[in-house]
Amino acid sequence: MKKIFFASVFIVSIFSCGDIRQQNKPIVENAIDNAESSVSGSFESYRGDNLIDKTYSELIKNDKKLKVLDEKIFNTQKESRKVINTYEEIINKSESFYREAENAARSITDSLTKKQIEKDVQFSKDQYSVKISSVNMLIARINQNNADMNSLYTAFKIRKTLPEIEKYQKGHPLKTDSLDQFINKQNQLLEELKKLK
Repeated sequence: MKKIFFASVFIVSIFSCGDIRQQNKPIVENAIDNAESSVSGSFESYRGDNLIDKTYSELIKNDKKLKVLDEKIFNTQKESRKVINTYEEIINKSESFYREAENAARSITDSLTKKQIEKDVQFSKDQYSVKISSVNMLIARINQNNADMNSLYTAFKIRKTLPEIEKYQKGHPLKTDSLDQFINKQNQLLEELKKLK
């Protein structure tokens, strides 16, 4: 008896969920629904996989100005990584050399030679630090500009996609009919359960 009862509850639930899905199909065309089904390749590869980015990607498909802006930002970010990587490779090799030189100097057994080598390494290291201080400042500036660009672009994308979520909401009005019907079915089953002894 209980098995039959729970099977009927399960079947009612499944049919009710199907009704809800059919009732909530989009009425208004919007980028949110389209974003779920397709994302342009280049956009997804670097920008992210969240709903804002997917929706913005849909907007870009139909707006040449947005597409040009997006590609400018993408290319600037890509170029900045290349530029910085070139400098960082040189700086990293130099820093590695100084670390190795300091470690190697510790193994020198003659104390006078050891002190002189340590002094020479430190002098060269200090001179190099002065030389690259402006380079480090410029790299920091590029990184800060990239962060600022990302922040401003994120704000822009949010502003551009807000109307789309509003269209989505209009396209998917949340009518309470099926919820009310389902609650009535639940209440009937609850009454049946209360009567069972």
